[in-house]
Amino acid sequence: MASSRNLFSLFHRHRVIPFEFLGQPSSALFSTQIVGDTPILVRDFIHKALYDPNVGYFSQKSASVGVLDSSIKFNRFEGRKAYMKHLDKIYKQSDVSWFTPVELFKPWYAHGIAESILRTTNLSVPLKIYEIGGGSGTCAKGILDYIKLNAPTRVYDNISYTFIYLDSPYGLQRRILAQHIVCSVEISSSLAAKQIQTVGEVDSHLSKFRVEHRDATDRNGWDDIHVLDNLPHDLIYSENQTSPWMEVWVERKQGEKLSELYRPIEDSLIKSCIEIIDMPDATAGGSRVSSAMKNIWAKVFPKPRWCWLPTGCMKLLQVLHGALPKMSLIASDFSYLPDVKIPGERAPLVSTKKDGSSSDYNSYLDAKGDADIFFPTDFFLLEQMDHYCSGWMKQQKDGEPLKQGKKRRTLSLDTAAFMEEFGLPTKTRTKDGYNPLLDDFKNTKVYLSVPTHNIK
Repeated sequence: MASSRNLFSLFHRHRVIPFEFLGQPSSALFSTQIVGDTPILVRDFIHKALYDPNVGYFSQKSASVGVLDSSIKFNRFEGRKAYMKHLDKIYKQSDVSWFTPVELFKPWYAHGIAESILRTTNLSVPLKIYEIGGGSGTCAKGILDYIKLNAPTRVYDNISYTFIYLDSPYGLQRRILAQHIVCSVEISSSLAAKQIQTVGEVDSHLSKFRVEHRDATDRNGWDDIHVLDNLPHDLIYSENQTSPWMEVWVERKQGEKLSELYRPIEDSLIKSCIEIIDMPDATAGGSRVSSAMKNIWAKVFPKPRWCWLPTGCMKLLQVLHGALPKMSLIASDFSYLPDVKIPGERAPLVSTKKDGSSSDYNSYLDAKGDADIFFPTDFFLLEQMDHYCSGWMKQQKDGEPLKQGKKRRTLSLDTAAFMEEFGLPTKTRTKDGYNPLLDDFKNTKVYLSVPTHNIK
């Protein structure tokens, strides 16, 4: 399940992207409040632009996540046109930034997640579920309801469900679940009361439920688990095809003007991501002839390069595998984002809404607390990071003997395929066969990762 925005929700555009922005940005927000006199890495700039308690985008939004009074009856709609009309109506009535799929498709989306947990979890031990930023509590209630009705009584009786609020939410962008983990990032602790109210609709759920507020990136905060979600990235830059990659910093010049600063790569998270991607240094390796040809080509057709690296996700995966090496993991997110204007592989959308009209920025530096910054997830890279942080890939590269339980079995599925396997997609189908759960999220995938215990 994946993000600070609880995976993905439906836009009122032809393209499928996380959410509309219905609030007005504060005129008091300036980039000088995000970047001080000292340059900062791009991931730190993104984190401040989104989550700074004074100037961050989400700190300015009082009503972000929508809550529906009742489930949508999809079988009452003739087709897509009628559904979209209803969706437009509830957005206008609610005046919120977005509805999560968990909310739009309740309880069916959460039930699909719960079924996947039951199938990928070792049910011989007590099930511990951690949800990072649980939104309104709709997902928790749906999961607990399903497990109570469909799992052996001992599983429900011994389950524990914990909400954790983040001070520093690094990680995969949307929603993550694991054998002992369900995580979605939502930094607003004001939703805690709503979560308790929602989950408490079933009395027996409350005894299994608690709320925590701490920094998920702090290893000391975890007894035996960890999680990841909403993810700032780092940026590396190369002047041309043969120039070495440089890490990008953001600095403030002449009042409020922001600019990029390029330095040799020294950051450990950036180095780890580059190692995982196996990105060769453009100035090293290869024959003299090929290097000479590259130099000539770069001089005739110089082309700058940018590459976005999910270092926030990397940071949390490192802690996660250190704290719970035998976890089972389910993660879901955007696999690509359409109409991205910012250059570079895995580049983000930076979008805002002013005077009722949505617009995308051409540069992430334009985000000054008035815009969201969200990235696609490279699922192949996620798999590589998962193996790397479990210790298995690094042992392979170093020629070390593999440790038992380190290798992982992994699979990526389109969201539609995931829901057809684990969910009840007939419940979200309209009269003419249109199914928004299966048809409207073509740019999303689900990643499953389970440990292998029989390695010798």
